[in-house]
Amino acid sequence: MNKTGNHNLKKQEINIYREIQRNTEMTMKALDAVTDKIYDDRLAAVVAEQELQYSRLHDRAVQNLVEGKAQTYRENAMENMMLRFGIGYNTLLNTSTSHIAEMIIKGSNNGVLEMEKVLAHNEEFAGSPCRSLAKELIEMENANIRTLKEYL
Repeated sequence: MNKTGNHNLKKQEINIYREIQRNTEMTMKALDAVTDKIYDDRLAAVVAEQELQYSRLHDRAVQNLVEGKAQTYRENAMENMMLRFGIGYNTLLNTSTSHIAEMIIKGSNNGVLEMEKVLAHNEEFAGSPCRSLAKELIEMENANIRTLKEYL
């Protein structure tokens, strides 16, 4: 349920929710692309759990955009193709558990940086639900990074 009630969102709030949606969509696609290359059962379980966490945050961001009568993020086909190509290329010769974990960590680090940038450009929404959700995503990504470091 949208804690802000059913009102039209401000442009900056929409930007934050869309970035959460974009960030989590890209992460879920990346995790999905490496899943069939993971040969360590424990890492596979960790990645499946992380994908579920991203899915939940994604759905909350989309729900807030819809309830706020805002357009959701439209995925970029070229971005998707580059993501899949990059993952395929990076796992062509190396599908070791440590290499896969490192790739996911790098992606999560990029996600954290992108969210931090969006928050830095929208500081006037300090106590807003969109900012809280963004911070929740950052905390989750950092926790996931700590978990994945065990596989390096």
